[in-house]
Amino acid sequence: MNRSVNFVIPILIAVLTISAWWILNRPNEEPAWPTRIQGFAFSPMRADDDPSRKRFPSVEDIDADLALLKGRTHAVRSYTVESTLAEIPRLAAKYDLNVTIGAWIGDDPEANEVELARLRDILSKGYRNLVRVMVGNEAILRKDVDVMEMVEYLDRVRRLTYLPVSTAEPWHIWLKYPKLVEHVDFITIHLLPYWEGVPLDQAVDYAVSRYNQVKEAYPNKPIIIGEVGWPSNGRRNRGAEASLVNQTRFLRRFLAVAESEHYVYYVMEAFDQPWKLKTEGATGTYWGVYDTNREPKFDFTEPVVRIPQWRELAGLSVVMGVLLLTFLYRDSSTLSKRGKGFLALITYAISTAAVWIVYDYTRQYMTPATAVVGLLLLIGGVGVIVLLMAEAHEWAESVWLRRWRRPFPLRSVPDEWLPFVSVHVPAYNEPPELLKETLDGLAALDYPHFEVLVIDNNTKDPAVWEPVRDYCAQLGERFRFFHVDPLAGYKAGALNFALRQTDPRADVVAVIDADYIVRPQWLRHLVPAFGDPEVAIVQAPQDYRDAGQNAFKAMCMAEYRGFFHLGMVTRNERNAIIQHGTMTMIRRRTLDAVEGWAEWCITEDAELGLRLFEAGHKALYIPCTYGQGLMPDTFADFRKQRYRWAYGAVRILLHHRRELLGLRGTSLSLGQRYHFVAGWLPWFADGFNLLFNFAALAWSVAMVTFPETVTPPYMTIALVPLVLFVFKMSKSLFLYRRRVTATLRQSLAAGLAGLALSHTIARAMFGGLVTGKLGFFRTPKLAEAPAVIRALADAREEALLAFAFLFAAVAVMQRDDAFMLDVRIWVAVLVVQAIPYLATVLVSLTSAWTHLSADLVGPMSDMDCQEANGVDQPVSREA
Repeated sequence: MNRSVNFVIPILIAVLTISAWWILNRPNEEPAWPTRIQGFAFSPMRADDDPSRKRFPSVEDIDADLALLKGRTHAVRSYTVESTLAEIPRLAAKYDLNVTIGAWIGDDPEANEVELARLRDILSKGYRNLVRVMVGNEAILRKDVDVMEMVEYLDRVRRLTYLPVSTAEPWHIWLKYPKLVEHVDFITIHLLPYWEGVPLDQAVDYAVSRYNQVKEAYPNKPIIIGEVGWPSNGRRNRGAEASLVNQTRFLRRFLAVAESEHYVYYVMEAFDQPWKLKTEGATGTYWGVYDTNREPKFDFTEPVVRIPQWRELAGLSVVMGVLLLTFLYRDSSTLSKRGKGFLALITYAISTAAVWIVYDYTRQYMTPATAVVGLLLLIGGVGVIVLLMAEAHEWAESVWLRRWRRPFPLRSVPDEWLPFVSVHVPAYNEPPELLKETLDGLAALDYPHFEVLVIDNNTKDPAVWEPVRDYCAQLGERFRFFHVDPLAGYKAGALNFALRQTDPRADVVAVIDADYIVRPQWLRHLVPAFGDPEVAIVQAPQDYRDAGQNAFKAMCMAEYRGFFHLGMVTRNERNAIIQHGTMTMIRRRTLDAVEGWAEWCITEDAELGLRLFEAGHKALYIPCTYGQGLMPDTFADFRKQRYRWAYGAVRILLHHRRELLGLRGTSLSLGQRYHFVAGWLPWFADGFNLLFNFAALAWSVAMVTFPETVTPPYMTIALVPLVLFVFKMSKSLFLYRRRVTATLRQSLAAGLAGLALSHTIARAMFGGLVTGKLGFFRTPKLAEAPAVIRALADAREEALLAFAFLFAAVAVMQRDDAFMLDVRIWVAVLVVQAIPYLATVLVSLTSAWTHLSADLVGPMSDMDCQEANGVDQPVSREA
């Protein structure tokens, strides 16, 4: 039954995926393209041409373009007579094409005079196919010249020729300047509804209404449409979407109206113009009916389909989804139908989005810059896919398991069968009263055979360690105290020292931190797990007893709980837990076999666990509270603790990279490799996100500094960080409410505390990659809470970055094109990227405001074992 589900669910989701592609790409009937249109706006630039750099097409290239248009249009309209473009009238005559010749008018009077001199020379040749003259193109709109300057140019040219003369401007310029109309022989209007943000379905009617408006204003002047068109790619302008299907629909609809109304028009334009990227942004490149290879971009007569290649793309989406699901379903026998359906849905959604984004990105013309950016985006995209799949997998396994593979029933074992346990308590400069509470808890253990070794390493003040030594003596011979100074190796060095002092009878070594108060049943409940000879580690979660002190600690408590109630539980299913150095037990024989704790590693506990897995041993995780310690008192200490954990994770991955990648033979299973890589992947994502943030700020500065040439990043790419943020936050809130049994306040508090650590983790990722010299940082307990000023100073980096992002968002919104969708999406990206940094400032301030009650967050319930015969691990019971 379960195996058939593995086939049925992917097939159903694949059918839904293909159906979605089909629905979005149903053919739509549109008017057919006329056999021959009135005219094309004609700029014969090839992919490598750039008039702004004085690179013009050859005469042969121009001739080939005009030959292509023969029989497809009555006329062409040019924009300048510079360089080889002056040959257009002569060459067009060979193909029976009329020419409306244009002279470019800009903001340089001397250049304008040179241009008009060239125009005079061409007019003097008397080409019979010249039908009109255009002096300037949108020069008044660009404010290159004022109306009176244009009037002077027009009058001069009108005196040179018998041909009708005009200038080309958008419709509203003509309505605004009646004086201009008096000095032209006809009115040339541009009707480009896209630039006015008009949605496609309204665009043709809008263009016709503007034509009629100018006609009514000047009934005695002939009117021609100098430019009319729609871009096939580029930015979304309010309600106007630049796409190939919209270009097709607009032009075919407009041409049907234009032919019936006998308009004189020039379609904007014959060929795409990559060189316009620098002056008009990405959209300016894609107005051509033909691409740069001179191939038609759409079908002129057949029904219109949004994506003509949709069948291939849908198939690719399904294939990619199947490959991803094959990996996720390899080890999913305990996952319910809902869980498998959820994974299939997410997987196909991700694969479809990935295929669409790549397709959409490759629709633009590739330059060296866009190719490099595309390669970087592809690499980043693979990382995003892996991260989303890992997050979705944990989501599914946390909620929709039919049963747990590795239940841990509590067993009653006679005292004589219980092994001897050596409990190790490393301590450094700990307050004596705190350590005495820990020793009292150990003294109360309900267990027949154990010893306690307290190893105080490198504490300088005798007033700190001597009271602990004396208290151990009072507790009896089970308690032994060692003060060692100097002792290298930090905590690992202390634990290795303790291992050498351990009673030879000990079969199990247990470790707790110096601030932990254990419950009497700890050893009696968990040590029997070592009855399985393959078990080398038995781990209980970290838990804390001081969450009720204030709101900051309540937030920390909620944040910690997620890992121990979610991540560790799912990792336990594949024998891949992260061993953490308190509330842990290790079989002494295996500990000796791997030569103890790694003194090179700042997170020696997790590293030891991985080494034991590589040696083929098992670990068990019991998600029940058997001991509680103290949390960091300040945000500064909270972040230092997380920095050490993240830094150590990087060093472990680097040190064990061959084993994790399967390049060196070990007993690691695929599931263990997966969890050790995927489990730390979100931390690496924080690191790469930091690089993205710096790039985002730099791009935003460029957008503000050069608004005419630098546009927002590609919109589909910019949406990715927004989608990723929403997905991760949704997952966190859902799992906290469902599996951690947290209230909404606690879930939000946990999310806020987690976000506040993002920058710290990012710095730790890069620190771990470049150096292995980080010293051990002991998390202080019972430290005095910082003042507000100190709290702000602790978060100064994050505060500066938050300000930078918010300031960048405000500055970008000052652009003239701030109304465009891609700008608004980019602003949303900037604001979202500021959220973790703002969270850092807020959490740091919360740690300073010690008077804030923990009731603002609410108490978390204990991770207790509810069932008498085993550990309670609530999961969905769906068959």
